[in-house]
Amino acid sequence: MEKMLLKVNDISCEHCVKAITEAVNTLSGIFNVKVDLQAKTVTVEYNSALITAKAIGDKIVEQGYDICTE
Repeated sequence: MEKMLLKVNDISCEHCVKAITEAVNTLSGIFNVKVDLQAKTVTVEYNSALITAKAIGDKIVEQGYDICTE
């Protein structure tokens, strides 16, 4: 199991939390998704044999959120 932490500055409300959580959970190989509204982060635990970190990030971007790379 892999774990990654993404900074997503445009998380602003509970709707954002729900949208990201539900979208990422539709992907194969996801064990856990935690969106922290205060810290504006998304922590994902996943099976790297089934899904890539890029695919997870792409799914978040698909929902209209920007992932910070710095």
